[in-house]
Amino acid sequence: MNVFLRCCARMLAVILLLCFANAPRAQAQDQRHVVSVDELSKDAARPAEARQAHEAALRQLFSSEQAQQALRSAGIDYRKVDQAVGGLSDDDLARLAERSRQMQNSFAAGRAGSLSDRDLLIIIIIAVLVIALVAVLH
Repeated sequence: MNVFLRCCARMLAVILLLCFANAPRAQAQDQRHVVSVDELSKDAARPAEARQAHEAALRQLFSSEQAQQALRSAGIDYRKVDQAVGGLSDDDLARLAERSRQMQNSFAAGRAGSLSDRDLLIIIIIAVLVIALVAVLH
């Protein structure tokens, strides 16, 4: 019986040794899939940062003197447009912001002093879209 107990004790020791020998490897594998809190925070902040940039692009367009003039000539209140920008969906905001950036780039390319009727019309259309989209969504 004494030999049987020694044999069982050795087998138990070998089993425990094998279990604990694999534990550090398993932990290392688990740690490769762990995402840090900083990475999660950055990922969570990206949509908000993008939204702020899109809102800023639209507001920059609408606050320009040329756009203010176009809005006044169409009877559109700038404050109403400015308020509506914050109520746009992320997708609509991104599309309109891209269009406003294109317009601002064309202004910066040398036509800043004089806007064509087409440019003024585009500004008015974007403003009306902003107001209409927010009215429909709310």
